[in-house]
Amino acid sequence: MRDVRDSVRAWPARLRREPAVGQTVRSTLAATISYVVALQLSSEPAPLTAPLTALLVVQVTLYSTLTTGIRRVNSVVAGVLLAIGFSALVGLTWWSLGLIILASLIVGRIVRVSEFVPEVAISAMLVLGVTQVGGAAWDRVLETLIGAVVGLLFNVLFVPPVWVGTAGESIQDLARRMRRLVLGIGEQLRSPTPVARAAAHLHEARRLDNDIADVDAALRQAEDSLRLNPRVKEGLLHRVVLRTGLDTLEICAVVLRVLARTFTDLAKEREEEALFPQEVAVALEELLAHVADTLVSFAVLVTTQVSESAEAAETRLAGELAAAAMKREEVAQLLLQDIQRNPRQWQLQGALLTEIDRILDELDTEHRSRRLMEELDRVTREHHERYPRLAAIREWVLEKRRRRAAR
Repeated sequence: MRDVRDSVRAWPARLRREPAVGQTVRSTLAATISYVVALQLSSEPAPLTAPLTALLVVQVTLYSTLTTGIRRVNSVVAGVLLAIGFSALVGLTWWSLGLIILASLIVGRIVRVSEFVPEVAISAMLVLGVTQVGGAAWDRVLETLIGAVVGLLFNVLFVPPVWVGTAGESIQDLARRMRRLVLGIGEQLRSPTPVARAAAHLHEARRLDNDIADVDAALRQAEDSLRLNPRVKEGLLHRVVLRTGLDTLEICAVVLRVLARTFTDLAKEREEEALFPQEVAVALEELLAHVADTLVSFAVLVTTQVSESAEAAETRLAGELAAAAMKREEVAQLLLQDIQRNPRQWQLQGALLTEIDRILDELDTEHRSRRLMEELDRVTREHHERYPRLAAIREWVLEKRRRRAAR
């Protein structure tokens, strides 16, 4: 009973920490305020375009708010200008309606308003359908601007949450699912393994692709939340660390699928006997357990932001890698002796070691550091090439700070 009461009392605090709650409140307030402002400035009796725009503009992140607001305003202005031109020439008929829809969709692609291409046609139709085109057209533009400005101000004054924690949890959950798969594969080694059981692990490995897609979506949201966010000082570093971490786990997931396929093929060849002799099976199961723990340790490392915690996570990962490397050498010797006694399916047994080596190499700390630096250099170089003036200003500011610190 006490646990239930404690859970009920803690529920409001958890609710306040939930990012979706803050997003809902911001969207509601922004839409309401934009409607009130539009009532004062627009001649329309019910200027619903303003709250609609605010709802669309107040996105989860500040970066998406800016980009969404610009695209939406562009789409409305393009549709209004088309409607003004058509009303001056032909007015509203069935064929002019079809023609303006076609022209609006084409113009929407040309001005690159992305998901707001239909908004160009909607704005054009609504404006073309009213009697006084000029006044209605500019009222719609005004309402759109009001909604966009209010939405932008809300995300500037009330900065959206940083979604790094959510993305980090998704990455760790993915690593834990991979760990359970590897442990499940290891548990089947000491006894005859039905082909159906080995194939089930293969299907589970294939389903990791769907999990990776979900984590990738969460990571893209986290990357957007770090852009232009005043709360974050090293947004680029956080983005690159998480992205390279997910890329590494994705490569490991592919190798795990191949590993599961190798065990399935081996189970088909040895249906009436154990996959390996007892001594080899025990050592290989222990090796897979080390690999499984290494996957989780790696995920914890790439999602840890506090420096002291990151050092502890890196130390733990290094220890797991060292233990896995020692056990790998033991397994290699046992497999060699077994193959010398009985060379059946030696290619599959050699493939097992190769696949395990690939996973351990991807999770290696030196490999991770090298890949992280390469990705940072690539992203920085692309940013300089895309925004040379902004990069020059940033370099000038950093140089001023270094000089000030030197004094």
